[in-house]
Amino acid sequence: MRLSLETREVGHVIIVRCKGRIVAGPECDSLRTHVAWLLRDRRAIVLHLGEVEFIDSCGLGTMVRSLTSTRKEHGDLKLCSVPPIVHKVLEMSHLAQVFDTHESEEGAVRAFYGKNLKIEAPQRSGRSILCLERNPDVLSFLRAMLRSAGYDVQTTGHIKDALLLSRITKFDLILLGPDSNSGVDPSFQSACAGVPVIELSRDFSLLDAGEAGAGALQQIKSRLNAESA
Repeated sequence: MRLSLETREVGHVIIVRCKGRIVAGPECDSLRTHVAWLLRDRRAIVLHLGEVEFIDSCGLGTMVRSLTSTRKEHGDLKLCSVPPIVHKVLEMSHLAQVFDTHESEEGAVRAFYGKNLKIEAPQRSGRSILCLERNPDVLSFLRAMLRSAGYDVQTTGHIKDALLLSRITKFDLILLGPDSNSGVDPSFQSACAGVPVIELSRDFSLLDAGEAGAGALQQIKSRLNAESA
């Protein structure tokens, strides 16, 4: 099976789910190119290897090069859900200690949040906002807008990842996009308890972008000011 890479954002961390074979040729090239692309503005990368069926020496070399490239950018690349076949290769090649390996995605993400790393470029200062929205285009708009306004924003398109983030870090406000679908998950509602929540209207993505953005920023500012009063 050819290598497929499924990428998702969990706050400041990027998780790359690898499925198939990491071997010489297009597979190694795609993994190396993908990590280099992520390093344009990311510094915290997790390779989920749970569905990797086989890795050859070139594949392992690609992982080492990707780790080296990430650390040169003052970030890190961690592994999680390493299957026995890959773990055996790491042990036999004496590279098991080179990688920071975790049993689960949450363990790997939590490890990043416990480190003083430049895990995002550029880093932001200001009040911390968690933004949950399934539509990637709307999410990109909200992320760029909030960062430009000076907020420390962390974004995700998945409720389970929002829950993960809420367990390992604190937020000043939670912003739910029009397609966040958060109302169907009682556990997420429970996690929001005690944290100000703003839900954007269903027609948010259909409004004039300038007016919609300005309105959202005003809502956020007013809510945070009220909480600080």
